Amino acid sequence: FPPATEILNKLDPPRVIKTHLQADVLPKSFWEKNCKMIYVARNAKDVAVSYYHFYRMAYGHPEPGTWDEYLNAYMEGNGTLENMLRHFGDFSNDPKREIRKVMKFMNQELPEEIVEKIHKNTSFQAMKDNPMANYSTFPFMDHSISPFMRKGICGDWKNQFTVAQNERFDEYYQKEMSDTDLTFRM
Repeated sequence: FPPATEILNKLDPPRVIKTHLQADVLPKSFWEKNCKMIYVARNAKDVAVSYYHFYRMAYGHPEPGTWDEYLNAYMEGNGTLENMLRHFGDFSNDPKREIRKVMKFMNQELPEEIVEKIHKNTSFQAMKDNPMANYSTFPFMDHSISPFMRKGICGDWKNQFTVAQNERFDEYYQKEMSDTDLTFRM
């Protein structure tokens, strides 16, 4: 395959690019050309639980150990705590509203039947049932340990964290995120 940059350079604008790069490592031209960005993030506690289950089932990642061991490593910086500009919960509460917001942000208009089709095909259940989205055909994941797409809900961290872990994480989170005004619904 040619490098992604070659493929992208051949595409007509507007181009949509999905990346896991942090904003501070995007190319300088991204900022100079005033590109639009949609940053999707989740409650950090739900992210910790998701990563824990992912590391348990995906080959090639270090063994996460027990939940408590993993949570400690996560809070020491050996996991991911992303800068949060958009709430995952917003999408799950009213997906059609959020689809319309994205389209407006991208200066695009879609007929209602297309919005409905996007809504239907991007629902958690549709993606969980779709081998192209759920990675069930990929040989580098053991779905008998945990499916790639587990529950698709916000707040599932409450089923994983102990009271002590929750208190410790809240203290850690307050320290790490003290310079932002971002909040998540619990």
